[in-house]
Amino acid sequence: MKRIVVLVSGGGTNLQALLDYERAGKNPNGRIIGVISTNPDAYALERARQNEIQTAVCKKGGDILPVIRRFEPDLIICAGFLRILDPKVIDAYPDRIINVHPALLPDFGGKGFYGLRVHEAVLERGDSVTGATVHFVSEICDGGKVILQKKVAVLPGDTPETLQQRVMIEAERVILPEAMRLFCDDNL
Repeated sequence: MKRIVVLVSGGGTNLQALLDYERAGKNPNGRIIGVISTNPDAYALERARQNEIQTAVCKKGGDILPVIRRFEPDLIICAGFLRILDPKVIDAYPDRIINVHPALLPDFGGKGFYGLRVHEAVLERGDSVTGATVHFVSEICDGGKVILQKKVAVLPGDTPETLQQRVMIEAERVILPEAMRLFCDDNL
């Protein structure tokens, strides 16, 4: 059974998708055992507590590696985690950290491309398709090996907010749990 730690910063909608997937019995070889946030007010921590999952807070600017190590994870999932991991964390867990990004990488990735900024850039460029990517975390921001991608149509009249919602619902919340399962089944 793979031990999974989820890193969060906000509301935890992607964490909820992972928890729902797990609760439905779709990840028999893994279990979320911890949730870590740099934001002590993140609602994701409450979601974890409601599911009887241990939580921890690593203050902004603090060293997150010792906090992660306490959980002894096999897999670390960045799910709406708004912090670039220190290289020593990546070195400690090579090919064991995955991230979901709200675009089809390599487009609209890297430093500064998070949240609504990604969707604003998609609309500014006039793309008709966007989506989400799950990838391994490397020292290059959003530059790790791609695990899964899912496309989402850009519709006439889309705003950054409507596009963000559709990408989350139709792509992120679908491929992130699937990537978790693939890792736990030793299929990556």
